[in-house]
Amino acid sequence: MASFTMPSLGADMEEGTLLEWLVRPGDVVSRGDIVAVVDTAKAAIEVETFLAGVVSELLVEPGTTVSVGTPLATIETAEADAAAAAPAEPEPTPEPEPVPAPDPAPGPAPVAAVRSPLVRRLGEQLGVDLAQVQGTGPGGQVTRDDVTRAAAQSPAQSPAQSPAQSPAQAPASAQVSPRATVPAAAGVRATPYARRLAAEHGLDLAAVPHAAGRPISAEDVRAAHEATAGVIGSVQGQAAEPAEHVAEPAPEPVSVPASGAAQSDKMRAAIAGLMARSKREIPHYYLSSTVDMTRATEWLREANRNRSIGERLVPAALVCKATALAATEVPELNGYWGEDGFEASSQVNLGMAVSLRGGGLVTPALLDASAVGVEDLMAQLKDLVNRARRGRLRGRELTEGTLTITNLGEQGVESVYGVIFPPQVALVGVGRIAERPWAVDGLLGVRPLTTVTLSADHRASDAMTGARFLARIDHHLQHPEEL
Repeated sequence: MASFTMPSLGADMEEGTLLEWLVRPGDVVSRGDIVAVVDTAKAAIEVETFLAGVVSELLVEPGTTVSVGTPLATIETAEADAAAAAPAEPEPTPEPEPVPAPDPAPGPAPVAAVRSPLVRRLGEQLGVDLAQVQGTGPGGQVTRDDVTRAAAQSPAQSPAQSPAQSPAQAPASAQVSPRATVPAAAGVRATPYARRLAAEHGLDLAAVPHAAGRPISAEDVRAAHEATAGVIGSVQGQAAEPAEHVAEPAPEPVSVPASGAAQSDKMRAAIAGLMARSKREIPHYYLSSTVDMTRATEWLREANRNRSIGERLVPAALVCKATALAATEVPELNGYWGEDGFEASSQVNLGMAVSLRGGGLVTPALLDASAVGVEDLMAQLKDLVNRARRGRLRGRELTEGTLTITNLGEQGVESVYGVIFPPQVALVGVGRIAERPWAVDGLLGVRPLTTVTLSADHRASDAMTGARFLARIDHHLQHPEEL
């Protein structure tokens, strides 16, 4: 028996609030499965488990705030080992009636084959009876694609049944698995977290706009809440109506944005504490280098010639890949400073400073950024930024960054000297690409230039090491075809 505890999702995190369980007792989980959603001072984070086994008991109810390290659930690893060994039992069974002979014809996978908590959750959200889904994964397991395909092919089985329909009148498929039923709310499909946000903001889920064919998400609820807040603000600016025209008291204007304001203040306080610690404990040194982006921009122009707008590469992808490669070549800047000094990381997890729409900053990481190509890195970067702004990051992305990069070029900033994110030992800043006079081989011309800066921890490296690091970034950007 092992405990799944409240993880530390950042150097500044002391406690977290459990928002949602994505598993239930009896579910089989594997290492890396997302099992819960935890709210920190900065965002709602999808938390993975690093244990493999069977969920035995959920110890903390959603909505509870607990300290880092507090047990949240128990996982029975011995039961998982026994379950894995059970099929190899050599002793013959005289009566094989409980287990029918394998049918060569494809058929729906048993619910037991649905091992992933994410697949179970997706089936619940889309109203798909997992017992009736044909599994295409290893061993007949049902995958996320199987569930999505089943939902698309069976629109008539959408869980939006009539409120007057009794449980006895419900389709048989809806009665096979209780996980496939839809929570009672006038037949509205929505994630548990979205329901909780809607209740907090006093929103009717039936009135929340969302894309057809999928359940209402927390992002949909937030957008509806912001729109409602704007309407309330405009009404308050008008002249007061006579009392006889008011059917009921208007909603409390102050309570509508209160939770968002409180969350923003909480995030700002967390950032302030971490940055104060960084400047107090880390002896920073700063370097800068001007990089000629002529070859990089020409290569991008050619690479994007036949790409659609959504697939085009941007200079940030090249800078990220160049930085990741430079970190493998100058490992003194890629890792952590701990009680025993500097510890270099075996891979480059490139933290990206992402500004949130409601204010604040998070730094999720592109994991193993040096090992993927520019195209894949571009796709991962877009996905990471989108999920960061939707509040759907994962635990590893916030805890395993080894080097951070902040790019303010799109905001018109020429150079940025950032504050190191502890326990990391370096931060790279990138400014805008601007055409400036530049001499090459004694000839003066106008070239696209950018300023790349380095903020580094003097305990882990010195300026010579930092200069070598910036030189390697420059070198890789001069050879974009090799990235």
